[in-house]
Amino acid sequence: MRLKDKVIIVTGSTTGIGEAIARRCVAEGARVLVHGRNEARGREVVDSLGESAALCIADLSQPEAAGELVQAAVDAWGKIDGVVNNAACLKRGDIRSTDAGLFDEVIATNVRTPFLLIKAALDELSRTKGAVLNIGSINAFCGEPKLMAYSMSKGALMTMSRNLSNSLGHLGVRVNHFNVGWVLTPNEYKLKIADGLSEDWPDHVDPKTAICGRLMKPEEIATAAVYWLGDESRPISGSVVDLEQYTVIGRFSTDWEEE
Repeated sequence: MRLKDKVIIVTGSTTGIGEAIARRCVAEGARVLVHGRNEARGREVVDSLGESAALCIADLSQPEAAGELVQAAVDAWGKIDGVVNNAACLKRGDIRSTDAGLFDEVIATNVRTPFLLIKAALDELSRTKGAVLNIGSINAFCGEPKLMAYSMSKGALMTMSRNLSNSLGHLGVRVNHFNVGWVLTPNEYKLKIADGLSEDWPDHVDPKTAICGRLMKPEEIATAAVYWLGDESRPISGSVVDLEQYTVIGRFSTDWEEE
């Protein structure tokens, strides 16, 4: 087991990528603090994972949430070996429709709380020589017009990952980062249905977006996460890994045909 006896906090782990990471961590021998806002769904996930999981319900837009998560993990298992900052606020808005309230909520959830969570867990992570994995997005590179605040937040998260990898290395704490592309999560599926797409829309994704013929799965992101949370990747820190089906920088964007 690649994560045997490690204690890992995974934010936003009652669904989607976070849930997949939590489940894979438990399968690899870890104990996981599951986090979300929906207690009923959280209980379902924790019950399915058994004694290797505990639940913390917290609103990440509030600054006190970070301390609550750290305390819950320490109370449950006495230590923290890893933190996965996965939860994100994905509220839409371009420059005209994004007001101060929307902007502040997105930044608080997607940037401030990951920072505060690492800060709150730092003593424990220093003691265990632990690992942080921040789950970002390829939107960090420029993003979509209708996801302006979200894109800005992911750019900030990426910079924070690199900054902290430098400043925390002497403590033995590693910080790495994923920029994730389009993943078929339950929430993404529902969002596109609400946008008016048909129920079978994942079967008809533009091949320029999904070159392999389908969207990525949460479980595939979780598989990658195990390496960066475990000791196999030591001493690597400060890596920003683009998990996407095409080269994000320098992508060939004109029309193409199969030879």
